[in-house]
Amino acid sequence: MGSEINGRDFSISKNHQPSMPSDSKLLTLPTILTLGRVAAIPLLVATFYMDGWRGTAATTSIFAAAAVTDWLDGYIARKMKLKSTFGAFLDPVADKLMVAATLVLLCTRPLEVAVLGQAPWLLIIPSITIIGREITMSALREWAASQGSKLQEAVAVNNLGKWKTATQMTALTILLATRDCSRGGPAILVGSGVVLLYIAAGLAIWSFVVYMRKIWKVLLR
Repeated sequence: MGSEINGRDFSISKNHQPSMPSDSKLLTLPTILTLGRVAAIPLLVATFYMDGWRGTAATTSIFAAAAVTDWLDGYIARKMKLKSTFGAFLDPVADKLMVAATLVLLCTRPLEVAVLGQAPWLLIIPSITIIGREITMSALREWAASQGSKLQEAVAVNNLGKWKTATQMTALTILLATRDCSRGGPAILVGSGVVLLYIAAGLAIWSFVVYMRKIWKVLLR
């Protein structure tokens, strides 16, 4: 029998179930923004091979918008309490796809550096490092999820990983914006993008070592 307060019947009927929490929703605003990043990848590829400043501007704008929504969807999810299991799964996947696609695209157009001449390997080294680290971390997190909460805590995203993400996003934005400048233009901008990408690769390795040390400590307990 339902209770009655101030003359109102608060009994719960089988036909009137309480609204579902946000975790059960498949599509929330943050998730839609994340899906938008995935959908933007073909546009990124198409505009990358457009000639002239319009193609460069379009590619850079698409990537910069994706980088902003990467922060924005997490902010909205926290502030509006719209976190979902599907969104938590999709967000890192969208980031990795966008970054990997951009790195591969940049590697198809070797930079020309005044000191080194044409250096096709210049972007390949950090690109392989970053992509390899992301693939390995994804496998580690999937394995940790099947082993228990202690290992999951060991591979949770830390500040070092966040700095790596911010650095690589900045580096890729600069390299996309100046990809035609390597053949004559503000070389200092191209150089700063390359340096930042190598810093991002270094942070990727460093953060991976930190994660492995945490995992090793948990396994030795």
